[in-house]
Amino acid sequence: MPEKNRLPREFFMTDALVLAQALLGKIMVHRTPYGTVRGIITETEAYMGVEDKGSHTYMGRRTERTEPMFHIGGTSYVYFIYGMYNCMNITAGEAEIPQAALIRAVEPADEASRKIMEKLRAQKLSRRKKAPEHAGAQSAGIPDKSAKEQPAPDKGAQLPASVRKHLADGPGKLCIAMDITKKDNDVDMAESEDFFLTEGIEVEEAQIEKGRRIGIDYAEEAADYLWRFTLKK
Repeated sequence: MPEKNRLPREFFMTDALVLAQALLGKIMVHRTPYGTVRGIITETEAYMGVEDKGSHTYMGRRTERTEPMFHIGGTSYVYFIYGMYNCMNITAGEAEIPQAALIRAVEPADEASRKIMEKLRAQKLSRRKKAPEHAGAQSAGIPDKSAKEQPAPDKGAQLPASVRKHLADGPGKLCIAMDITKKDNDVDMAESEDFFLTEGIEVEEAQIEKGRRIGIDYAEEAADYLWRFTLKK
């Protein structure tokens, strides 16, 4: 069944600074084997491409990895870091202008989504605890092809209170909680029926807090740009 109030192409046809702020309060929807999970976007960062020293596409760098950043606004760009985590971005503007907004945090949009997020976080934690029993490749974040994919637990896992409180408040956490992986890379979110965005809660400019982007200390003056946007609680 088509989702109501989904965001059209036009929403994404702007620069990454505008898009990153406009995404706050919007709902990211992902249809997964565990059910449909919806997350309200609460934190983003803007990456302005060719002239942004913090961007993967600074000075026009174009690789197989960064190719989705050159695609039309509304395209997902999912990349893998530290051998452990995925990061979810959405492109902005016209094709060939490689800008994107990183989704840094979401909150469950409903109770059903919360339960799915908790199951997926619990599943990941369970795998980490078992990692030392397996070969080094798996403990380094490389899938063990001899092992079958574990389904999410049927019942709500007994997650530590700290995990419940910080369920999806980081790029890696939200990708685990929403089952976003490399299979979701380079998806046209303005057209897909399985991975897209909808209207959410109304956000006023006064509710948006600006700060430095995280993890790009190497980016010289660009490290100080206030291009991280957080929805105040």
